[in-house]
Amino acid sequence: MFGLTALELARIQFGFTVSFHIVFPAITIGLASYLVVLEGLWLLRKDAVYRDLYRHWSAIFAVNFAMGVVSGLVMAYEFGTNWSFFSAFAGPVTGPLLAYEVLTAFFLEAGFLGVALFGWNKIGPGLHFFATAMVALGTLISATWILASNSWMQTPQGFEIIDGRVVPTDWLKVIFNPSFPYRLAHMTLAAFLSTALFVGASGAWHLLRGNDNPRVRKMFSMAMWMVVFVAPIQIVVGDAHGLNTLSHQPAKIAAMEGHWRNEPGAGVPLILFGIPDMAAEETKYAIEIPRLGSLVLTHSLDGQFKGLFEFEPRDRPNSLILFWSFRIMVGLGLLMLLLGLVGLFVRWRQRLFSDRLFLRFAALMGPSGLTALLAGWYTTEIGRQPWVVYGVMRTEDAVSNHSALALSTTLVVFVVVYFTVFGLGIGYMLRLVGKGPLEANSLELHGGGSGKTMRPARPLSAAPDDVDPISG
Repeated sequence: MFGLTALELARIQFGFTVSFHIVFPAITIGLASYLVVLEGLWLLRKDAVYRDLYRHWSAIFAVNFAMGVVSGLVMAYEFGTNWSFFSAFAGPVTGPLLAYEVLTAFFLEAGFLGVALFGWNKIGPGLHFFATAMVALGTLISATWILASNSWMQTPQGFEIIDGRVVPTDWLKVIFNPSFPYRLAHMTLAAFLSTALFVGASGAWHLLRGNDNPRVRKMFSMAMWMVVFVAPIQIVVGDAHGLNTLSHQPAKIAAMEGHWRNEPGAGVPLILFGIPDMAAEETKYAIEIPRLGSLVLTHSLDGQFKGLFEFEPRDRPNSLILFWSFRIMVGLGLLMLLLGLVGLFVRWRQRLFSDRLFLRFAALMGPSGLTALLAGWYTTEIGRQPWVVYGVMRTEDAVSNHSALALSTTLVVFVVVYFTVFGLGIGYMLRLVGKGPLEANSLELHGGGSGKTMRPARPLSAAPDDVDPISG
């Protein structure tokens, strides 16, 4: 297919499926914590606005959660079908970590999700809040185990290789590998920030359409507060993550910066724009700021770090992709910071809900969190290449013995099915967002009562009946 090898097709297929999947857990993590805040404020302040917002966003959470589970199952099977040699080699480490995620996080989420969605009339408010908190805790535990496994692939430690297989020798070192705390913090904050921008864009869209009510105002205000606090923290954490990557994966940093060689006694410039050419071994059309690269990565104007020339060609990640995926992530991050600061200004001017230019800005920034998250994930994963376990196992040695024809066929099937199934799911979720938070009476909130039709207590049952997933 298009002259691609089986290895390239397997990588594209996994990249395609993970790109769909990662969006759903990110929103799940952020919305679960948001629901805890909403219910906590409702219990504390007895303000029905928070209850109505909980009802609105819990329905969206249920749909998103269902799509996350389905998309995640596909990826689990791909490890065995497309990456069998990796599974055989690294399974003693990655297998238990993923099993711990199911036994702790997934069971916790699944066990309490039904209570949170359908237990309003059956348990007291304190116990219901506990259920919501357990669902949120489950999402964070899930992220912890998944990132522990993926971070070990980036910075592996605590193992030996015996008879051609990885054997764990120290589970604490396996889990708390050098990149794990930075990546966990960075991913969790990215989920919170993506959700805040999603909620904020929803509020801005409703305000622009004249749907101005206390519920819309409250969720928009809360989202903008979240952006203004989390965006600068994320920048600081991202800087720390970059320094950690420089220590453990210098080739990735060199590729991200389009940096090929050091000049003796000179600092490294920051390349704002350029087109890295892997064949010519140079970054063409480079627009540079002298010494700024050294300042950012070494915190010194004269500091130097390895260029791509210091690595064998077969050990270099693709600089063209990394250079631009990293800049997309950083550029969107700066726009998020700008959104938060402008939000503070218009709030001070008492025009947070009426400044149409700012509302358009907030609405347009809705997808930016997820876009930045995907760009950051591409930077992380493509930057690890050509290793599947960094410095231990090459990606070419991890792929199953499938033909290019077989992988081409399955890739086409995946594309068609994913865009159909998840396209409908995302469309349905956006229609729920478009309805906006409504004032709910007690029976509507709890989902039952005299004359009410009861439905099976599955996650999608939390979504209202009056939104058609096809026609809206």
